[in-house]
Amino acid sequence: MGRLSRLLFFGALGMAAYYAVFGGRYSVFELRSARAEQAALTQDLDSLLARNARLEARIDSLETNPHILERVAREEYGLIMPGERLYRPTEPDTTAHDEGAEAY
Repeated sequence: MGRLSRLLFFGALGMAAYYAVFGGRYSVFELRSARAEQAALTQDLDSLLARNARLEARIDSLETNPHILERVAREEYGLIMPGERLYRPTEPDTTAHDEGAEAY
């Protein structure tokens, strides 16, 4: 009976070691997957922090620099100062020219 109990003990020990490494919630594969996910999330966080810093710098420049605020108002919203004229270039009308070419 000593040999059988020793065999059962080492068998159970082997199964427990196998389960500890490859099975369960905290297996080697789960750990590797969690580390990869953490690396991806860290990279996303760094990207978002950099974008946030750029946006905060833009907000600061819009609040403190009137020339930048004026440029944005002109470029993005088409605002003009009193006494100025706004010229908007348009695409040439090519349909009239093409219809005339078909007549020949």
